Amino acid sequence: MTSMISSQAMIDRQRQFARQMRVQPTDAERVLWQRLRHDIALARSHFRRQALVGPFIVDFASRKAKIVIELDGGQHNWQQDASRQRQIEAGGYRVLRFWNHDVLGNLDGVLAEIQCALPPTPDPSPQGGGEKPPRRPRHSRRECKRV
Repeated sequence: MTSMISSQAMIDRQRQFARQMRVQPTDAERVLWQRLRHDIALARSHFRRQALVGPFIVDFASRKAKIVIELDGGQHNWQQDASRQRQIEAGGYRVLRFWNHDVLGNLDGVLAEIQCALPPTPDPSPQGGGEKPPRRPRHSRRECKRV
């Protein structure tokens, strides 16, 4: 019982920390977030920022597409990041990593990589799939007779 209480307290602390990080994003996070929210080409996904994925807070996550986006600056511990990435990938997510300066200097290239990682839209869409082709119009016998 005490482990459940301490576990819930840890989750609550993580949520509070994630909220704080959403209020104070880095420049790269702010720029990428604006495009992830408003870019029509990325409409098939729904990204959340500073989202909980397992025990980790990630920069951006699309649960539907199972994609995590991490932005890296000079403050990252590469060994810790590699271990964390393996655990996130073990949960079924694909992790995309970008340098902050790439987001700020080559945003269109970063967005193109994200777009390529998204699952394709099914064609035909599942809502309208399976229809029979339209039938040719019937002609009455009178219309077909030639005089």
